[in-house]
Amino acid sequence: MVLPGVFARSRPALARYDVSPHMVKWWKAQRPDDGQITRHLSPYEQQAIMPFVRDMPKRAYDKFTGSFMYWGTCGVIVLGTAFGADAADAAEDRAHRF
Repeated sequence: MVLPGVFARSRPALARYDVSPHMVKWWKAQRPDDGQITRHLSPYEQQAIMPFVRDMPKRAYDKFTGSFMYWGTCGVIVLGTAFGADAADAAEDRAHRF
């Protein structure tokens, strides 16, 4: 009986039926959960982003009021530079008109 000896080395690899045959070596060290329960958000959850949407107006208001001085000052400087440059260009055009 040579046939049983031929498959003696492959018998442990064929012991797992819950994973693909090419992944048996990868998953052989994985131990069962032994009753551990983990929770995760299902991709099919219907209201997954509703808490973020409900809090969005308050967060946007807080961010707006918290950083208004920084971007407001920057906006005033940019607009002032643009209007000043336009006025200087128009004055130069009028000076060389005739």
